Amino acid sequence: MIDEKLKLTILGSGTSTGVPQIGCQCEVCCSDDPHDHRLRQSALVEWCGKRILIDCGPDFRQQILSTGDSHLDALLITHIHYDHVGGLEELRGYSSLPIFARYDVIEALRRRLSYCFVEHPYPGVPHFNLVEINDNDAFDCDGITVEPIPVLHYHLPILGFRIGPMAYITDCKTIVQEQIERLQGVPLLVLNALRLEEHLSHISLSQALEIIEQIKPRRAVLIHMSHGIGLHAETSKLLPKGVELAYDGMKIMVG
Repeated sequence: MIDEKLKLTILGSGTSTGVPQIGCQCEVCCSDDPHDHRLRQSALVEWCGKRILIDCGPDFRQQILSTGDSHLDALLITHIHYDHVGGLEELRGYSSLPIFARYDVIEALRRRLSYCFVEHPYPGVPHFNLVEINDNDAFDCDGITVEPIPVLHYHLPILGFRIGPMAYITDCKTIVQEQIERLQGVPLLVLNALRLEEHLSHISLSQALEIIEQIKPRRAVLIHMSHGIGLHAETSKLLPKGVELAYDGMKIMVG
């Protein structure tokens, strides 16, 4: 029987530095509110009896152990930056796990983790089942149809993903009108919002709200936040109805 509702767990809601940021003494980094403690961005999708991980950053071990169930059926990678792939070494226990990514990401992984792809690898290194995907072609992810959402991270082409009633976009700076129209009325939109001030390669809070207003999802959740987003409790007061800041461990059900 197919699950009627998709469950999304935000494993990490932070940007590349995490929060608190090392060496920073700002009010966010010194906050004792657990909502202000952000591991690097990652999420777990549970739907139709499958568990799909989106991105595998350097905090993956801590994140997956916190769920109480380490089983995974697939991994989707948005792009090659370290805070999204730095935990791949921890996948040594998932030898048959399919990892879906763009061609450029796969090639970069082969270079970065070359010792995993030699003819006679060192005993114990992880084995990767890399599956190439294209920007505009839906693909089968262990029985679940996933639609890529191509966006730009400054000049770097990366992917968001549409899985059933959810669209998940991180590290976006530019999303073209065609993609915005494709996402019209999506039940759940998960979107990055780095900080209050504008940034070169990430959208800010105000820019995220503009995109949300165009897409008009039933619910929007903001991810990939730095300490520049402000205190969770205070910034949450600035958000319109139906828009929320994510936090680590947040669980979302969507039909």
